[in-house]
Amino acid sequence: MSLRILNPGPLAVIEDLGRPGRADIGVSPSGALDRSALRLGNRLLGNDEGCAGVEILLGGFSARFEEPAWFAVTGAFGALELDGHPVDPHLPVHASAGSTLTIGTPVAGVRSYLTVRGRIDVPPVLGSRSSDLLSGLGPAPLAAGDVLPVGAHPEAEIPLLDFLPVDPPAGGLVEVRAHLGPRADRFTLAAIDAFFSHEWEFSPDSNRVGARLDPPRQPSHLAGLDSHPTPLLQRAVTAELPSELMVAGAVQVSPDGRPTVLLADHPVTGGYPVIAVVASPSLDLLAQLRPGHHLTFRHA
Repeated sequence: MSLRILNPGPLAVIEDLGRPGRADIGVSPSGALDRSALRLGNRLLGNDEGCAGVEILLGGFSARFEEPAWFAVTGAFGALELDGHPVDPHLPVHASAGSTLTIGTPVAGVRSYLTVRGRIDVPPVLGSRSSDLLSGLGPAPLAAGDVLPVGAHPEAEIPLLDFLPVDPPAGGLVEVRAHLGPRADRFTLAAIDAFFSHEWEFSPDSNRVGARLDPPRQPSHLAGLDSHPTPLLQRAVTAELPSELMVAGAVQVSPDGRPTVLLADHPVTGGYPVIAVVASPSLDLLAQLRPGHHLTFRHA
């Protein structure tokens, strides 16, 4: 079986649950940013929950099933159509040979996950089929005309469901759980308090490598009266650090006081101090935030 990409939208990449445990050779874990959405899609089809699917950013995606297939779309909420007819997200759907699936722009969240019974069966690299956009490991981002092989059906049956209650990705102020980081002592006590008490804004500079956060702005800053506001996250120790190991969820703070939460395609080392580490379950929340979304950190 195979799936032909007609339009990948802004960005569509193949992702499974990544290749952890290879930092010693300079390889980050990569994998789906919203792991819970990928796992759900696979469970709906009887696949192992770590099977590879397609991570789709901001919709605009279409693909044709070359043979009959079962599929599911999870993650972001938006319009789904099969041959022009609406279909439900978060449920197994059967497609006839030649059917075209269209995934529209999400109304909640930003990343959708297309899973197919039998998995997307591209060759693994270092034990994973995930695309790593920073290192270039794994399959390249999808392009129109790409044909993706689909593996053999698993032995598990498709669950008999006609409705599955799934909440849309978080709206409003999002609460992210985090632990104090290994370099929190390099920041002032006021900086640590500010990190956990202020609202931060999700920056358009964010991607699969990291979620960049802008600090809250005072009215004078918005008016351009203070082009160099004092950073909230001031350091108690200003000496530079040697590069050290980084993990997904590490919150690095650059000299301008802006925090960046490292995500799946993060570099394995970094030199900026880590003020906090986001708890693993909260990383899935960050995968669905849009630029301008506000979030706050709370002690895990």
